[in-house]
Amino acid sequence: MTTNNLVLAGTITRSRQFDSPAGIAHTVVMLEHKSQRYEAGMLRNVYCQIQVVLSGERFNGVAKNLTAGVEIQVEGFINLQQSRNGQNRLVLHAENVELKT
Repeated sequence: MTTNNLVLAGTITRSRQFDSPAGIAHTVVMLEHKSQRYEAGMLRNVYCQIQVVLSGERFNGVAKNLTAGVEIQVEGFINLQQSRNGQNRLVLHAENVELKT
């Protein structure tokens, strides 16, 4: 098995909830991350947006709190998702979510 684990903190910019045809609850949020990190001895600004998917009943308790403006930390794995128009993007599938605000 190879390692696939990502921990990222940021602010939710969008959120939606739905049930799959199989009846599985899903919450999908767009997470915006801003920070500063040192690279090659120089400070750089870091910015990214990534879609986060929370699936299953274990997230039902926290899902109602995941609205725009809320700060969270997410731990999970990344996966490639292809949109209807054929564009690829990385998506973070949550295994643990912690509210920061």
